[in-house]
Amino acid sequence: MEFFEVIENRRSVRSYRKDPVEKEKIRLILKAASMAPSAGNLQAFEVVLISDEKKKAQVARFALNQWFIAEAPAILLFFANPERNVWKYGRRGLELYSLQDATIACAYAQLAATAMGLGTCWVGAFDENGLKQFLGVPGSWKPVSILTIGYPAEEPIRVPKRSVEDFLHVR
Repeated sequence: MEFFEVIENRRSVRSYRKDPVEKEKIRLILKAASMAPSAGNLQAFEVVLISDEKKKAQVARFALNQWFIAEAPAILLFFANPERNVWKYGRRGLELYSLQDATIACAYAQLAATAMGLGTCWVGAFDENGLKQFLGVPGSWKPVSILTIGYPAEEPIRVPKRSVEDFLHVR
């Protein structure tokens, strides 16, 4: 797919086929995440991959009972890791740059998955502390997003987007 086709074809998929996502595709998705720009190229993010059925169900519980999460063959959880950049950027690295790094990495992963014909859904509603405790991640990590990945079992409708003229402000 051409780049703009990928962007136009990306939809939030909440129904997946049972087919597992090939390990090579997961690797390429993670490689795309690693190529995302980051503050000072410090890549202040971490990713947790889960494909185990019971663990996916527990993540779905912590995500306010969004059960489609458990149905996805794979989920990636993106965390900001301010320890990777706070030494250089201080409070700004802690409160902003690490969050941006994790967000951009997730967006790259999402577009890479779309380019390979996979469906995704970005989930941002979850119990941060419960999720961190369940996964046993360091206390300094901040969960930013859950990205479900799999072969779509639905064709989501295209939802209208704002026009450029609606959001652009030229000064």
